[in-house]
Amino acid sequence: MNRQTAKTIVNMHPHGDSAIVIQFGEDINEQVNGLVHAAAACIEEQPFPGFIECIPAFTSVTIFYDIYEVYQHMSQGVSSPYEQVKAYVAARVNRLSAGERSSRRVVEIPVCYGGEFGPDLEEVAQMNELTCEEVISIHTKGEYMVYMLGFAPGFPFLGGMSERIAAPRKSSPRPSIPAGSVGIAGRQTGVYPISTPGGWQLIGKTPLALFRPEENPPSLLRAGDTVKFVRISEAEYSGYREGAN
Repeated sequence: MNRQTAKTIVNMHPHGDSAIVIQFGEDINEQVNGLVHAAAACIEEQPFPGFIECIPAFTSVTIFYDIYEVYQHMSQGVSSPYEQVKAYVAARVNRLSAGERSSRRVVEIPVCYGGEFGPDLEEVAQMNELTCEEVISIHTKGEYMVYMLGFAPGFPFLGGMSERIAAPRKSSPRPSIPAGSVGIAGRQTGVYPISTPGGWQLIGKTPLALFRPEENPPSLLRAGDTVKFVRISEAEYSGYREGAN
């Protein structure tokens, strides 16, 4: 297996006057996203003076910094805080490879499929000429990488879903989707962490809370995690809910 290195950086450019964007490519895939998370982890573990935070996305990571603190630690001959950060980031990131994040977490998410928990399961099955049981089997056999969090607090965009159960977004989005709903949109699957409008096809629901504002970080999942869905019964779902109270 080839170890794609961070030397495949497409470019680095400023984002306003206090952030830098590292772009690793345009295609969304596990190798590129692995480099994104390897870079973020590297900078977070050995931050430079003035570092604030890293925000990973599908193919890039944005690094925010305190421009005044960076200025106070600027090396001789460096023309600006941006150039100081750029030089530090380039030196650190160019020594990485996507394979260095082999210790990422694996998180199992229990899901009750179909019925009131997954009102679109039958529709997804019909679209793909499958039975509901086949859709559930395919969905639970997959291992999904959390490419990024976004759209709503703690919402995971998961890659790695089988094309056999892909389904388009609904033509008319629902005005309110319950927290914990597990959905499909195109070739992606995800979990709604809070109640919000949305157009994903709902196939099940988890009793776990993904958005946890009282904790730090306030999300069950993190970018770079691996997710596995585990099927549970309605009785098991109720047991999870009762245990949470």
